[in-house]
Amino acid sequence: MKHQRKLLITSALPYANGPLHLGHMVEFIQADIWTRFQRMQGHTCIYICGDDAHGTPIMLKAEQLGVTPEDLIADTQKLHQQELAAFHIALDHFHTTHCPENQQLCEQFYQLIKANHGFTEQTINQAFDSVKQMFLPDRFIKGQCPRCQAPDQYGDHCDACGAIYDPEELINPVSVLTQTPPVIKTSNHVFFQLPRYQQALQAWLNTAHIQPEVNHKLNEWFEQGLKNWDISRDQPYFGFTIPDRTNQYFYVWLDAPIGYLATLKHFCQQQPHLKFETFLDPDSEFELYHFIGKDIIYFHTLFWPAILMSAGYRPPSGVFAHGFLTISGKKMSKSRGTFIEAQIYRQHLEPEHLRYYVASKLSDNIQDIDFNYDDYFNKINADLVGKLVNLASRCASFIEHYFSGQLANSLPDLDQYQQFVNQGNAIADCYERRAFSQAIRLIMSAADQANQYITQHQPWKLIKQTDQQQMVQAICTMGLNLFRALITWLKPVLPMMAKQVEQWLNIEPVDWDSINQPLLHHTINPYRPLSERVTTKAITNLKQAVTQPPSPQPTNLPADTSSKIAIADFAKLDLRVAKIIAAETVEGADTLLKLTVDLGYEQRQVFAGIKRAYQPEALIGRLTVIVANLAPRNMRFGTSEAMILVAANASKQSLWLLAPDQGAEPGMRIS
Repeated sequence: MKHQRKLLITSALPYANGPLHLGHMVEFIQADIWTRFQRMQGHTCIYICGDDAHGTPIMLKAEQLGVTPEDLIADTQKLHQQELAAFHIALDHFHTTHCPENQQLCEQFYQLIKANHGFTEQTINQAFDSVKQMFLPDRFIKGQCPRCQAPDQYGDHCDACGAIYDPEELINPVSVLTQTPPVIKTSNHVFFQLPRYQQALQAWLNTAHIQPEVNHKLNEWFEQGLKNWDISRDQPYFGFTIPDRTNQYFYVWLDAPIGYLATLKHFCQQQPHLKFETFLDPDSEFELYHFIGKDIIYFHTLFWPAILMSAGYRPPSGVFAHGFLTISGKKMSKSRGTFIEAQIYRQHLEPEHLRYYVASKLSDNIQDIDFNYDDYFNKINADLVGKLVNLASRCASFIEHYFSGQLANSLPDLDQYQQFVNQGNAIADCYERRAFSQAIRLIMSAADQANQYITQHQPWKLIKQTDQQQMVQAICTMGLNLFRALITWLKPVLPMMAKQVEQWLNIEPVDWDSINQPLLHHTINPYRPLSERVTTKAITNLKQAVTQPPSPQPTNLPADTSSKIAIADFAKLDLRVAKIIAAETVEGADTLLKLTVDLGYEQRQVFAGIKRAYQPEALIGRLTVIVANLAPRNMRFGTSEAMILVAANASKQSLWLLAPDQGAEPGMRIS
């Protein structure tokens, strides 16, 4: 019997001043795959995250938009949650650092560390923007690195050589806000005495799960000698005030990691069986793992565990870092057209396809991974469609058409099936080690074996022989059981496709051991396509959307008249009144409703992206307007035979169904 583990898992908190991009999604996908795998093993997992909602950038962004910081972070949190759900990130709870729980915990940590003499005060020289009349955070100062002389580096560390330094060490510094050289002013700040914990941190590294590259970097920092850490910031600042200080706030990098615990506390308050205090206990049954980017290793492997130790709590069980995401070999950049927002991506390509592509690239080290359009196109079409989905569809067609969906009573070669299933042990080991790319290679190698089995036995020839039809049923039953093993192994990566397969095969949700018993003498449901090929048009459209993003327009401007059409062009549209006679949600689709509309002379099926605005039952019986002569569109969920017309606000977050006045009848033409 497997040892049942209890795991608390976090992703680094995204900053609450903008939308998520594909770099964010790499980390969420990595943590989500590992969490889903652990759950399939029968382990208890709590996966949490939240928005990092404090600091000068939030304050300045809100000022720029003419809103309060509270409104900005509230809107951003909603947007982030929508995007994470769209990419099927199975978080148990998503919160924010700007919450009562976090303020309480920050003050509690502060008092505990202060009682343990973990703080000291010192007067510091601080960069001040005379034009903006504010002290500058490290990230708002740029200049040449004092170690390697690389230009355009931030005030706290160098991306080129990895050096950590103080802002005043920068060569030729300028303010990012005004491009003017900052002046130096003095201020009295609170410092956490990090060097006191060097020995304890080194002992922790001997037992924690830390990647070798990270451990090597930490040893370099230990050799250089750790420095006291400034945990206070002067006003103006958006954050929590320090209880016994005048006009000073907790530095965002103090309250952000404490925000992990605040999110957990908020979650525990909603779960009566969970006691928050037990998670901080050094003897807690729960293991604590952080998934982070390599740029914040310093904070998560030095400051954060030392803060926990100083407050009397246990440090993390492990910290897993990953590399950056590049786009076609280039750093993500809006000006260079290599910055892909998550919401822009999913307007053109499937979220699950990104999950698979990222998994095929991720290893257990901190090397950067590259999103390459051609590689993406080939990998999705060759692996998911050509190997995986093709295996399912070719076997399903025989079972459905010749055997009424009934699987055979036995497999033609049980030993061969068992040998195939035994490959799951090596795949599980890869998942556990976060060597996802290696797991994908093993799974696709197994998919090749399964397809070769079907090709070798040629059921399309045997079915023509009356005395071989039972053999065809057995061969295709074997093929579907091999496919069931493949989708089980891929379930952490492709959770929605796995759910579709479970419904199609008419089975309970699979766990890692479900495939030990083959599926026999069982009736499956009619097959529906599980995935579609990526088209060159979709790739091209995404490239264009990234390189030429649309500029948001204020809602109070008059309609654009720069692209006028002739009356003859408008006359080509056949706009008709239609009555909605049926409406239902679409399994696996985040925004679509499936509608049946009556035109008076015929009925049509329409897929409309109005799920967030309307409940299906509320639409039945309503009149609306459709484009009746639009060419049918084949979608993953079926064919849409018309287009429903709706109005939308500038952000497209609110929708209104267009409807004619009372007295209109289905089939009437609008002119």
